[in-house]
Amino acid sequence: QVQLVESGGGLVQAGDSLRLSCAASGRPFSRYATGWFRQAPGKEREFVGAITWNGDSTFYAGSVKGRFTISRDNAKSTMYLQMNSLKPEDTAAYFCAATTLFYNGDYTARDAYVYWGQGTQVTVSS
Repeated sequence: QVQLVESGGGLVQAGDSLRLSCAASGRPFSRYATGWFRQAPGKEREFVGAITWNGDSTFYAGSVKGRFTISRDNAKSTMYLQMNSLKPEDTAAYFCAATTLFYNGDYTARDAYVYWGQGTQVTVSS
């Protein structure tokens, strides 16, 4: 089992930046690809971005590409989401997730992720 805990959410204004963290515990973090998803009220949970287990590659949704950056520190068992130039449409609950062991497939697919955090709320005011 992998336990994931998100932090860093909050209320910000449009154009501001925010950094989310996802702290992992349980099995060795470095063996799992990890990703961020978000869910706005009344909408489906959608892919935001992902990073491979070794950190060599990152993937982003078109809506956040160029504004958001994912990174990970395997020594600290933590993944980060740096969010810049935030927009009101970025308002959502943000969830971190981890795949199966040494996953190498479609990182945008929600079904690829088997471990989920509880989420942290990000609200962007206009």
